[in-house]
Amino acid sequence: MEMSAAAGGLGMMSGQHQRSRTVKRRRWGGMRQQWKLLGLFEIDQQHEFYSLTCMMKEGLAAAIQNTINNTPTNEVSDDDFRLVVTQIHKDFTMETFAGPVFASLRNSLGMTEQEYQQSLCSENCYLQFISNSKSKADFFLTNDKRFFLKTQNKREIKFLLANLKIYMEHLRTFPHSLLVKFLGVHRIKIPHRRKKYFIVMQSVFYPDDRINARYDIKGCEVSRWTEPAPEGSQIIVVLKDLNFEGQYITLDRQRPWLLRQVEIDTRFLRRLNVLDYSLLLAHQPLHHDERHQSLSFASLIMRTKKSVNPASSPVHVGKAAVPGEVPEDDSILLLSEMDGRCLKQSQVSSSGSTPQMRQKHGGPDSDATELPDFRAQNRRLLPNLKNPLHVIDGPEQRYFIGIIDIFTVYSFKKRLEHWWKRLRHPGRSFSTVSPQTYCLRLCQWVQDHTK
Repeated sequence: MEMSAAAGGLGMMSGQHQRSRTVKRRRWGGMRQQWKLLGLFEIDQQHEFYSLTCMMKEGLAAAIQNTINNTPTNEVSDDDFRLVVTQIHKDFTMETFAGPVFASLRNSLGMTEQEYQQSLCSENCYLQFISNSKSKADFFLTNDKRFFLKTQNKREIKFLLANLKIYMEHLRTFPHSLLVKFLGVHRIKIPHRRKKYFIVMQSVFYPDDRINARYDIKGCEVSRWTEPAPEGSQIIVVLKDLNFEGQYITLDRQRPWLLRQVEIDTRFLRRLNVLDYSLLLAHQPLHHDERHQSLSFASLIMRTKKSVNPASSPVHVGKAAVPGEVPEDDSILLLSEMDGRCLKQSQVSSSGSTPQMRQKHGGPDSDATELPDFRAQNRRLLPNLKNPLHVIDGPEQRYFIGIIDIFTVYSFKKRLEHWWKRLRHPGRSFSTVSPQTYCLRLCQWVQDHTK
């Protein structure tokens, strides 16, 4: 009887233990589900990726320090594109691919190696971003939300490195390109585990403090609807094409520039024989002072002159003028021309005129007084300045626009997928089409959804 009671007691304890484990599993599952809903959360010591992200930070700190200690020249060589630097750490090895090339790109964006290192390697935890994307990649975000780190497979990394030279040339020729800016390619080797490739890229949605909607646009309709987050919730949901229907990107005088730049960038991707890339889009309302700056007439004339109207761009001997292209010598000339106007205005000011008087008279030079503020507020709109951010202002809204996910080649497998989808979705548009069709369709989507 005592044994029976003891057995019963053990049974009760076992049952309680089992229930406790079940409750813990449910609680853990609930937490994971909550994280998935939130989409963005800290990778702390209890997180499955904590060890990996610590290695990433340590490896990146050493790699960037190596660049700081060996300041690259402005010109990169063919050897720089093939360079692989291996650094051995206590628990892992990290390789950095084409380091001087990416350092050159970071420098062209006005980014110092010190600030790059500080953002990627700070003591603050990385954030994990869980999206509704079908991608199997892991997405990490620096704590200041400035840079994305994304795991990639070997094929995608080989594709990027193989086309890195023409990618860099495209960004040099078109400094206002919407293509996402890749800032580093690395591989971590951990003993007894698979090698892990990852890239560092600039976040399109930065700074994101006031963004009120995010979209991933492919220009088609099949599987392009996402259930929006409940009103007032903090859940981050990236919406899709069908969610955007009935809305417009309102840019007014800058619409021709956007249409042309999308055409230029998608034509470049068509050359690479890729498809399934996305136009990331977000918007936020402008403050009153930002709306005032965005309507600077002199600055819009500069944008139109350099990026939209081919007839007004100087034609160089042996080189065709291309809308969107910014020849370096003309950029310097244009900048000095505008700075001269600003200097002239400051001299007038010192002789007794006031800013209020100049604004009131509203002559041609009055807009030049706005240029320094405009430059700080809207660098993207000035053709003689590089693109540190994917930002463009309309009259009422600030838009964040970038083209991402440029690694899907139109292979034999994708051709088969195209024919299968044609049978499954007759008469409907879907993402897996030829690069030429994909390019033209996305350009048409932008044309139809802008004004």
